Amino acid sequence: MTKLNTNQWLAVVLALFAAAYLAMAWQVPTFPLPRPVDSDLFPKVLGAALLLLSIFLFFEKPGAIAGADEIDSDASRHGPLWLTPWARVIVTALAIAAYAFLLVPLGFVLASTLLCVGLTAYYGYRRHGVNLLTSLGVVLALYLTMTRVMDVYLPTGVLPF
Repeated sequence: MTKLNTNQWLAVVLALFAAAYLAMAWQVPTFPLPRPVDSDLFPKVLGAALLLLSIFLFFEKPGAIAGADEIDSDASRHGPLWLTPWARVIVTALAIAAYAFLLVPLGFVLASTLLCVGLTAYYGYRRHGVNLLTSLGVVLALYLTMTRVMDVYLPTGVLPF
């Protein structure tokens, strides 16, 4: 039996999570009135997409960096503390917690744009104009799709729409 690399282990964990998520998505009740997009469609699509992507990840041929199973300890010692791998996990978790607290007062559009722009800048992308326009475009597309097409309520916050 061959040894699994890090991507394959991650793919197995994600596939198990996707299977459990899909099992729960099939439990979501449908509305008695016929609708083109029902409440169970979005969770099923998300679960299927995660399962498919985890299968792709499992069979992806690892490159020199992506397949590395060991972290170079010298490389992480020379950079600043807030850019070490564990610090990035902590900063990302704190950013998501702040997003959860700011979602209602600021609204979906502002809070999501702040999260995207902030984390992208933290992870090293330096073209801030492109970052802002891309984040705002994706967030507005999600907001309009969810509120206008799917009739999902998202907090508006300080914005008038």
